[in-house]
Amino acid sequence: MSSPALLPTKAELAAARPALPAPVVLVPTMGALHSGHLALLRAARAVAGPGGSVIVSIFVNPLQFRPGEDLDRYPRTLDDDLAMCAREGVCLVFAPSAAEMYPGGAPQVTVDPGPAGQVFEGEFRPGFFGGVLTVVLKLFHLVRPDIAVFGEKDAQQLALVRRLVSDTESVPTVRDPDGLATSSRNRYLSPADRELALTLPRALRAGQARAGAENGAEDGGSASAALAAAREVLDAEPALAVDYVAVVDSRTFTVAGPGYAGPAVIVAAATAGGTRLIDNVPVMLAGADRRSTERGLRGAADH
Repeated sequence: MSSPALLPTKAELAAARPALPAPVVLVPTMGALHSGHLALLRAARAVAGPGGSVIVSIFVNPLQFRPGEDLDRYPRTLDDDLAMCAREGVCLVFAPSAAEMYPGGAPQVTVDPGPAGQVFEGEFRPGFFGGVLTVVLKLFHLVRPDIAVFGEKDAQQLALVRRLVSDTESVPTVRDPDGLATSSRNRYLSPADRELALTLPRALRAGQARAGAENGAEDGGSASAALAAAREVLDAEPALAVDYVAVVDSRTFTVAGPGYAGPAVIVAAATAGGTRLIDNVPVMLAGADRRSTERGLRGAADH
């Protein structure tokens, strides 16, 4: 097991990049690696193959944090991160400082995420996706990867990155044994807060189950039915501060209307104790349920 090269500067990265065997696969992270990141590293290693190269970036991007958020206390565990990267065959870790990435301070030119970046997470964290896409674009220019690997837990982020590039590999959300989506911020949760936080995946599973109901079931397969099932679980736990829960078109992140049919995502964000969490589950919607449609057709025939 050889340790990956740790490069803190853009100049060192530029010098090392030409010698890396293709394909070069990038896994962008903010560090504090956990089992979800482990899945990304293993997916990247598989995509790179025995002859390719895996690069991990570790950078706590200040553009993604609003004033009062956890930028200063965000977990930084570089030694442990490097050990995980070594075990998973990462050849290079790019870990720049904020001054290295933004030498003139906060950049004056940033990436506009467009309308899809103004809703849900974009509404509750103004400027967040502009910060995400700005650093992702910088990393793409610096690393020049053939493929980039992202997790599906940050579904809206993934949708926006896919608008930037078409060659993005995604990995399904990794969950802890109790069902909570893995996150570096989970370590903030007290045992009581964690129990409360489990309401979030439980609600999403309820919505997913309703969306997957047989077409003949009452309201099965519709966006409204899936949303109602998720909300019922969330409403039963008033101690959980819910920012939003919605069913959206997975390609555009617009809200899935009553008649929408196709791939969708149930997205939600909530705060347990002092820790804000996001989660999502994919669903395939059939649109208005068959029974409701048949009732409508019979009603029209009667008239």
